[in-house]
Amino acid sequence: MQLEQNQEGATRTATASGWPVRRMPKWWFAVAAVLVLAAVAVGLAHRPTAGERASDLNGVVQTINTDMESCAAGVRESLQAMHLVQAGATGQVANGESVANQGAANCMPANNEEIDDLENYQVPESLASYRLQTAINDVISWAAPNAIDVQTDVAAVLAARGTAAEPADQVKLSAALRKLDADRAAFEAILQPAIKTLHPATKALTLPG
Repeated sequence: MQLEQNQEGATRTATASGWPVRRMPKWWFAVAAVLVLAAVAVGLAHRPTAGERASDLNGVVQTINTDMESCAAGVRESLQAMHLVQAGATGQVANGESVANQGAANCMPANNEEIDDLENYQVPESLASYRLQTAINDVISWAAPNAIDVQTDVAAVLAARGTAAEPADQVKLSAALRKLDADRAAFEAILQPAIKTLHPATKALTLPG
């Protein structure tokens, strides 16, 4: 092969076609390696402070509170309506059914932009060791499908009041409530220790069930 030197000192190799191909000088690879090592060193050198982690945690909790508030309120109102009817306010049956059906629809990510946004939320890297992304998944499962199922079953129990179908609908509701409670417990088991450690003043949304 014929070797040529250009004016800048870079080496070119002549191909079979006669056209020279530029070869990278060895010093370029050395510079690239130094830059990569420097970037890694900078990344390792910056460790988030306790204050930064506390601020990030507060942001995560505020996001959860905002995005889950309307769904949680619907569950709370649906259960309150059912308990009111069961306590003797039979004139509230139709209203209770309406509240439960509307609440179920509002917990669907397709109908609730805030829950849909929460599905795509990424917890800051500074909080990676606290497994908060898992907590986000738990609270989303609390809403969909479990909060949806609970409110749908509340509406069914109210609609079947006084009929032969009521006991079976009540059994379904009890099972749905157990699932709702399980996701709530899993969510709180991750979130509350992080709050206690990093920012005890942070108030997380209380999920009903």
